[in-house]
Amino acid sequence: MQSSEIPFIRERFPENLNAEKKGRPSTAGSKIKKQANDLVQTLMKCTPHYIRCIKPNETKKPRDWEDSRVKHQVEYLGLRENIRVRRAGYAYRRVFQKFLHRYAILTRETWPQWRGDEKKGVMHLLRSVNMDSDQYQLGRTKVFIKAPESLFLLEEMRERKYDNYARVIQKAWRKHTAVRKYIRMREEASSIVLNQKERRRNSINRNFVGDYIGMDGRPELRQFVGRRERIDFADVVTKYDRRFKTLKRDLVLTPKFLYLIGREKVKQGPDKGQIKEVLKRKIELENIQSVSLSKLQDDFIILHEGAYDSALEGVFKTEFLSLLYKRYEEKTHRKLPIKFGLQLEFKVKKEGWAPWGAAGTRQIQFQTGIGDMALTKANGKVLIVTIGPGLPPNSRPTRKDNRKSQYMGSAPAGNQRANGGNKKSSRPPMLQRMSFTSRQSVEQPTLPRQGASPRAKAPPTQANLDFMNVPDQGAAGIHRRRSKEVKPIPGGGRSKPAPAPKPQPSLPRCRALYAYDAQDTDELSFNANDELEIVREDPSGWWQGRIRGREGLFPGNYVEKL
Repeated sequence: MQSSEIPFIRERFPENLNAEKKGRPSTAGSKIKKQANDLVQTLMKCTPHYIRCIKPNETKKPRDWEDSRVKHQVEYLGLRENIRVRRAGYAYRRVFQKFLHRYAILTRETWPQWRGDEKKGVMHLLRSVNMDSDQYQLGRTKVFIKAPESLFLLEEMRERKYDNYARVIQKAWRKHTAVRKYIRMREEASSIVLNQKERRRNSINRNFVGDYIGMDGRPELRQFVGRRERIDFADVVTKYDRRFKTLKRDLVLTPKFLYLIGREKVKQGPDKGQIKEVLKRKIELENIQSVSLSKLQDDFIILHEGAYDSALEGVFKTEFLSLLYKRYEEKTHRKLPIKFGLQLEFKVKKEGWAPWGAAGTRQIQFQTGIGDMALTKANGKVLIVTIGPGLPPNSRPTRKDNRKSQYMGSAPAGNQRANGGNKKSSRPPMLQRMSFTSRQSVEQPTLPRQGASPRAKAPPTQANLDFMNVPDQGAAGIHRRRSKEVKPIPGGGRSKPAPAPKPQPSLPRCRALYAYDAQDTDELSFNANDELEIVREDPSGWWQGRIRGREGLFPGNYVEKL
């Protein structure tokens, strides 16, 4: 303005040279940033409106309107629905009956059907999901929900309910099929040795587990098995060598191979002196020629293979035999030959060139004795096994699983011991119920049952039973009547003695890692973290202990020693 040639303009805009200049003048970038911030602040104070651009034609000319093109854009952008929502103010409206029918699963009171006023049922559903009262309105016949987020909340909770109930149904069905599967496995295993071999009382009704070692948590054993091989059976067995000395082996059965894993001390190298797992034998299932068992209730089983045989003793031989029989048939499409006898013969492996290391045969003779534990005695090349009689060879599983479907917790599927089944009357259940009802219907004096509660409810009417009283006889009758009326003071009125100190436990103790429910009358039931006294440890895995004054058997892998 000062450079203008017009004097009037120069006078109107004088240049103030004395004004203090603070800082540098604003740049174009700072002006743009300031204007953008001002615009954002202005927008935050306003109600947002969405702008949809409609393209009326492809020629970009005025007054050229294509109805079909505009209609298509309006439909897929949902402009009609948005306009209706904005007009009404509520995103969702539904009749009470349909709303209750769709979201009835959210509460127990509304499922499967609400009984009462439909409007109250809708209010109950909305309150159950903690929806704010300003988010919905109830009309005469419809419910109105304002924000779509509130509707999404209802849908999400409905989906969660369906997902939860679907999981419950799946779990119940899987449990049902698993129970049927294990019952079928017991029957198949029993049919293999039916009428051929005596059975142990504690094994005929036992649940099958398969993996008794826990191969998933044993990488030192898993390294010998194929990466994708499924473990059908795994257990610790006893192997007999050419001199009938016992050695512990881990027996692992997969759909293709049978593994025998042992342990040896490293003689050289950086791990010298340490005990390491060693693969002793790996047998392909199709190379197994036959299997031999005795006719008694012992646990011996002999695997016959081309090079040499393996004489093993395992507690779960019947389960192993049934799985081996099934996998052998799947692999070779023929039955596995099984031999039964009281005198079994097996080939031994050739070891070196010494006379005692030559290949040959050994015999195992079985004799009937006393007791359920097998007694062995080596006599040269013959091993004599003595064991008492077991259940008849024609015994079959008798226990039926009648458990209800319920949640089982995270206890591991340890080896479930056999339960001999509850002893029931030989009469049919209908006759038992009829006889029980007839006995209850007759009003006769009965003695109190042993262990019955003293607070048991008395019958409503009692007949006069004075005619059954024993007549009093002289002084004895008077004394008897007085003894009934006047009872002596307990302890003669003297104070109770101090309680005796608890005896110190002399037996080793252990703590329960998991809860266990007794499956038989000679077993113990306990909860997690309960302490038990160990009376005797058995190599079969079933220990004898004592808890709360009761003595019985319990699984050793459910506890840890203190």
